[in-house]
This record gives sequence, structure tokens and C-alpha cells, in this order.
Amino acid sequence: MKLALMMGTLCIASLGVVGCASKVVEPDQYSGFLKDYSQLKEAKSPSGATVMRWIDPKLDTRKYTSVYIEPTQLFPKPQPTVKIPQATLNGITGYYDQALKREIGKSLPLAAGPGPGVIVVRAAITAVSSKTEGLKPYEVIPIALVAAAVSTASGIRDQETDLATEAVFLDGGDNHVLAQVVRKGAGKPLENESQVMKADDVKGVIDGWASDLHQSYLKLKSK
Repeated sequence: MKLALMMGTLCIASLGVVGCASKVVEPDQYSGFLKDYSQLKEAKSPSGATVMRWIDPKLDTRKYTSVYIEPTQLFPKPQPTVKIPQATLNGITGYYDQALKREIGKSLPLAAGPGPGVIVVRAAITAVSSKTEGLKPYEVIPIALVAAAVSTASGIRDQETDLATEAVFLDGGDNHVLAQVVRKGAGKPLENESQVMKADDVKGVIDGWASDLHQSYLKLKSK
């Protein structure tokens, strides 16, 4: 169903991180949020991003009439830092919730909770590590928000913000998995290593994920 497609979208690949070798989250970077990663396959999102996803081949979107979006989680639970404070973490999960409801709500009515005929979307901002080629990791925190050093001719290093998500789509009646996806993206670069990251720095990434999700649903529904 659309869910399946949504997942595909969520799997949305990376937005091209400067200095990052891969456009997808590598297996050794999986957070453990999803129960089974073995069936994930590389695919393209509607926007053309590379993602890792799986959709139940027996999925029938006609069985579902609404969608319930669980509050976004941070997994594993991160420890706030001076550079990435709790307010930023809260802002990221809160905005992810808003974006998912805004985009998915264009396709299906939002439900108040799980139940028969309801697709449950369970998403998390997950841990991921990143390196800049030729440089040692600058900073890594357990949450998929990575400040990777990008060298410049002047010797000053801009800080690249990196965000990753894992999401699973469930049948609200019997809780079986309909689809799942893993994806990452690059936010706005920070000017220097002392600049505090804000949720606004990664809203563009999240908007892209949510939009891809909606477009995936429309594509799946049309088949």
C-alpha cells in the first residue's frame, strides 16, 4: 500500500554529504531500531535519492483507510552536548512529526491510534557515523547528527550536519510489518566548530523525506 511506498520514500537516501563515501546508511551503521534489516534492498525514492527499503510484496493498500503516526523517537537515546543541545533534539523530532502528518495526511486521514485498517508509522532519528575523507571524525554523537569536518583552502573547517532515519510501517490490526526503510541526508553546513546546531539546519532534509513518502504512496496507489 501507500505505506509500503512511504517507507520506500523514507528510505530516501542521502542528500549527498560532503566528504561522505556512501549515499546510504551502511549495515555497520544500523541502529537496531528495526527488528530485521536482512530484507532491505537499495532502491530509488521518487526524488531520485538512493535508499534502503523493503515492502511486503503482498501489501494491499486498499485494506487501509487511515494512518497513525507515532511520536518520533531518538534511537539510541542521545546525550545532549553544547553543540547539539536538548532543545535541538526536541525540535528535530517535533518537526519530523509535523512533516509526516502534513505530507501523509494528503493521502490518508490521520487516525487517533492503531487499529484495523490503520497503517502505523513508527519512525526514529537514528545513530550513524560519518567521516570526511582524509580527516579524522570530528564529532559523533549517538543520534545520527554528525558534525563532520570539511576542509577549506583557508584551513577553516565548515561543519556538515548529517541526519539519518529508520522507519517501519505496521498493520494497526495485527502489528505485522508492511514496509521499512533506512535513509540519511545532509543538512545546512555550520560556519565553524563552535556554532550550535539548530533544528532549522535539518528541516530541509526532513521535508524531503516526508515529501518523498507522500509521492511514493501516490505512485504505489496508482498501480
